[in-house]
Parts: sequence; C-alpha cells; structure tokens
Amino acid sequence: MAAAPEWLTHDYIEHALRSHYKDLGLTITKLQINPALGPGENYGGVLTRARVEFTLANKEKNLQNLIVKTEIDDDELTQELMAPYDIYNREMTIYQDVLPKCRELLNEIGDTERLFPTAIYVDRERMAIIFEDLSVAGYVMADRVRRLNEEHTHLILRKLAKFHAATAVLNERENGCLESYDRGFFNRYTNAYSGYFVGGLLAAARWMSKVPTLAHYGEKLFALAPHYMDIGRECFAPTPGQVNVLAHGDVWTNNVMFKYDPTTGRPVDVLLIDFQYSFWGSPCIDLHHLFNTSLKEPLRRDQQNGLFQFYHKIFTDSLRKLNYRQNPIPSLQQFKLQVEQKRFFALHSTVVVQPVMISQDPTDACFNALMNDDERGTRFKNRLYNNPTVQQNLHSLVPFFDRKGLLEVNQTC
Repeated sequence: MAAAPEWLTHDYIEHALRSHYKDLGLTITKLQINPALGPGENYGGVLTRARVEFTLANKEKNLQNLIVKTEIDDDELTQELMAPYDIYNREMTIYQDVLPKCRELLNEIGDTERLFPTAIYVDRERMAIIFEDLSVAGYVMADRVRRLNEEHTHLILRKLAKFHAATAVLNERENGCLESYDRGFFNRYTNAYSGYFVGGLLAAARWMSKVPTLAHYGEKLFALAPHYMDIGRECFAPTPGQVNVLAHGDVWTNNVMFKYDPTTGRPVDVLLIDFQYSFWGSPCIDLHHLFNTSLKEPLRRDQQNGLFQFYHKIFTDSLRKLNYRQNPIPSLQQFKLQVEQKRFFALHSTVVVQPVMISQDPTDACFNALMNDDERGTRFKNRLYNNPTVQQNLHSLVPFFDRKGLLEVNQTC
C-alpha cells in the first residue's frame, strides 16, 4: 500500500479540523493514520484513512474518521503526462462549488436525497481533499471483481440521473458555467491517456490474434489503433441540440459506495465519489462506462435496454421538475438513439477499461505501468488478457460491437 504523505501530520489535521469546526481551541488527543486502499484498487489518487480523537474548546470530546485524498506521487514523466488534465484542481472546484449548487437545486423541488459526500477541507497547495470517512456511516465499496447486480445498479442510476439533471439545469441557469469542464479522458488538449487506451487496445488485439475465432477481430483492432484517440475525442464532444450534462466521467464499482441493510444484506443506498474526470457531454457516456465495467453477467450482456429505460424515466422527470428548457427533453426512443450514438464508449469500456478494473494480479499494478507503453507497461497490459473472465467477455461482446460497426476506422460518434 502507498504510504501516507509525509506532510499529513498531527498539526496538519488539527489545522484542517479547526478550520472545519471554526474552533481555534480544538486539540487532537489521539491520531491513527493508515492507507485506505492497496495496489490496483484505485488509480485516481492516494487514499489515506485517519482516525482522530479531539477535544473542542468547550471541552467536548469527539471522534472523527476521515479519508484524505491526495495526488499520486509518481515519476516526473507520469506527472508531466497528467498535467493537462488538472484533475485535482478540477475535482476540488467541483466539491467546493458545483456539488453544493446541485444539492440546492434538488432541494428546491423537495428532493433531499444525498447523492455524494461533503468535503470538509480542501487544500490546493498540497492537492488534498479531506472527507468524512463514509465507512463509519456504514458505506462500503462493493467487490469490483464480483461486480454489481440489478439492485445495486438501480441505486446508482437513480442518483446519477438526478445529478445529471441538476447539472444540466445549473449550466442553463448560470450561462454555460459547466461547459469549461472539457477535460474528460478523451479531450482536445492531450493524448496523455494513449499509453493506457491504445496500449490496452493493442494488448487485446495481440491476445485475440492468437485465438482462431477472434483473430479477424484482432486485425480490426490493430487497424483501429491509429485512429482510436480521435474517435474517443469525437465521442466525448457535447452534442448540440441535445441535453448535455456534467458527466461524472468515471462511474464504476470503486467510485461509488453502498450502504447495506444489516439484516437482509441488500443494498439500500449509494453515494457517488471521485469527480476527477467530470466533463461536459452526453449522459450516455457515464451509462456505457458503468454498464461495461461494473455489471455482472448476464445483466450487462442481456438487460441493458431495461436499465437505460430506468435511468431515462428518472432523468427526464427530474429535468421537468427543475423546469429545464434549454434543449428538448428526449423521449425514450430519442434517448435510445443517443445511446447508440455514443456506443463507442461501450466498446472502449469493455475491451480496454474493464480488464484493468477486474484484475486480481498485483504485479506492476501501478499508475505508471497503466499510463506508459514501455516494457513494464506492456507486460502489465498483456497480463490483463490472461484473465478468463476478460477472455469470456471478449468472446461474447466483440462480435456484437463489430456488428454495430464499432471496429471500423471510419466510424463517427
């Protein structure tokens, strides 16, 4: 596990809590710091858990459990690659400004359901955000390898639909305030993720080329590789005349936290976390990513139509309640056409992203290996396709994507 940052000390956390509680007399009496996740569990930042006992100026004693999210301390090359995304500053702004406004909008229509955690301290100098540790309230991450059933998925879609609708209305009311969020995974500023995305595509193609029934699909992926980042950029571009939203940008099992009924073991609530790659574009991107990285089979293979319909009902109802007017609210049929328009991202999420998400091999499982196409990075990506689950999914889904025309060089989004 990654070690906690050296600056994450008694004095630092005490200062953060004094700021949050507006109490200069607050004093920490006991502090425990431990890593929150192991290698391969999350590539978006370093997560550290802090258990803090403290006393307020009025002598009231308190216990608070915190999660501290900090930037990855990687080599200079990787830091240089990631600089154009500016993920930490952007996420801090979303937590400080955008999410509170979304909460206010939903409160206007009497919807007080909690969608996401609240940041209690933001430090732009050290690129750090401190949250209340949701695990204390009973929230946990689901198993990324076992993946999610329909009940889990419905909970996510309900929250995601409301978040999407609120951002569409916020952008309308505040004169395009969210349209500058144009640095999703695919964007016009950088190809920094090509080491991961094209590298993963080529690793999949190499594995498929060795399987007689998939070899011709492998050849198509090899041909697609030089055009892959351009197609992705087109897919991520907002579509004029449609309802665009601030997409979460990276909705998958490890970027949501569930609460379970202690008696039945069934999920009863979920919160969305990790807004580093949020961008202005189609809500369908989030749905394709979630469905094709995080759903159990055969839910992912056979039941997506029902899931799109479930999301659409909540999304459009929320837009109407919030009096959205900027673009026509899509009918279900129109929304299904928009889903097809962005289905390239379903291919991407299946072939390139999910193999990383469900990997259980910790060898070289670090952000450097993920992002780079050097020998170590190539070895890491090649091993992803030794996973029998990944192989089964490629056998099942790549022919479907081919019939959709998504392996063609001249496709458009």
